[in-house]
Amino acid sequence: MVIDELRAALGEKVSVNETIREHHSKDESFHTPTMPEAVVFAACTEDVATTLRICNANLTPVVAWGAGTSLEGNSTPVGGAVTLDLSQMDKILRVSSEDLDCTIQPGVRRKQLNEYLSRYGLFFPVDPGADATLGGMASTGASGTTTVKYGAMKQLVMSLTVVTANGETIKTSRRARKTSAGYDLTHLFVGSEGTLGVITELTLRVFGIPEVIAAATMQFDSVRQAIDGVIETIQLGIGVARIELVDRDAVVAVNRYSGTDLPRKDLLLLEFHGTKESTAIDVAAAREVLERHGGGGFLQTTDEAERRKLWQARHDAGLACRAHQPNGRIFATDVCVPISKLADCIEQTQQDLADSKIYGPLVGHVGDGNFHVLLTADPDDHEMIERLEEFHTRLVKRSLSFEGTCTGEHGIGVGKIQYLVEELGVSAVEAMAAIKAALDPNCIMNPGKVIARVG
Repeated sequence: MVIDELRAALGEKVSVNETIREHHSKDESFHTPTMPEAVVFAACTEDVATTLRICNANLTPVVAWGAGTSLEGNSTPVGGAVTLDLSQMDKILRVSSEDLDCTIQPGVRRKQLNEYLSRYGLFFPVDPGADATLGGMASTGASGTTTVKYGAMKQLVMSLTVVTANGETIKTSRRARKTSAGYDLTHLFVGSEGTLGVITELTLRVFGIPEVIAAATMQFDSVRQAIDGVIETIQLGIGVARIELVDRDAVVAVNRYSGTDLPRKDLLLLEFHGTKESTAIDVAAAREVLERHGGGGFLQTTDEAERRKLWQARHDAGLACRAHQPNGRIFATDVCVPISKLADCIEQTQQDLADSKIYGPLVGHVGDGNFHVLLTADPDDHEMIERLEEFHTRLVKRSLSFEGTCTGEHGIGVGKIQYLVEELGVSAVEAMAAIKAALDPNCIMNPGKVIARVG
């Protein structure tokens, strides 16, 4: 029996406790929980390799786990699976101020890393909202609010140590900032959601903490005005680090939930990183562009407490919308389109919501064309869940019709698996399946995720 073999090799690191298994049965999504047969708490790369060797020999599925904050069932187990919990692999192994990089274990959390890096005057910019583990963020190709300036995980992961299904350990690259040596294995594993191997170390690019961080907000009478202003801001190369949209329905929800008195208009929130002089130039340039597109009520500050207050609407939006529905949970959505198509896609989506009588305030990382509809429902209201799923299908098809993607940052998991062929075509998905079969011939690595069938 696989659990007996794991216990013989790893001892008390293997748990079959029902409460622990239940905790690992679900993520933050609506997708149906499934209990793993056991949970292995790995402490090092060799623990991961041992687990995979034993599970591969027994044809037992393995699902890697970080913090459980994924939104598309990315880390939920399938029947009979062993969950490999990497949260105890949380050491920061190396920081180089000279090379602006660091090497960490996968269980290091985003806030933990930035607290440590601050000693060196550095920070890691990817901010998906949740205090996720960096291994999980790499596995799902996470991005978030700062992508417009710094890039997403796919741009900031330099190298990985990965254990493949047969227990072999590989290093995908070295620390040089560029290389032409062989296939790009690093970015094969980034975004693969644990279906090809388990990440046990990451080398990441980091950045100097800006001398000045300035925040600004501006209101608009329509989403199209706001998006047109964003497009011109990006085209002109104005140095925005974050540029977020909170639509008027979300603003109303935040006012009700947080006791704020924001104007009932579509809201843009911006952030600028740099020196005192450079941020002043960027703020003035952005303001001039946005005012030409109908923006008003401009506010700005460099004071940290005031910055947090300006950004409150974005930070509170999810909780505010969830509070609209008794026993409500957020039904996660995530699509991304070319920025030139963003206003059309959002307007059509808002019309769809109105026609369908579905409550769905909208927020978005509009600097890179990515937005979310904050759908809320009682998980036990099956009729509403079905209506939301139908809306979600229309939303994805709309984004694909605009040459976009079904997911900009949440990943495929099980929630978006039906759309991957429609987005990329049969030949592309078959190529992915061939890679999966080569690295994981027994299909033990997070099966049933990303691609529905192998071989």
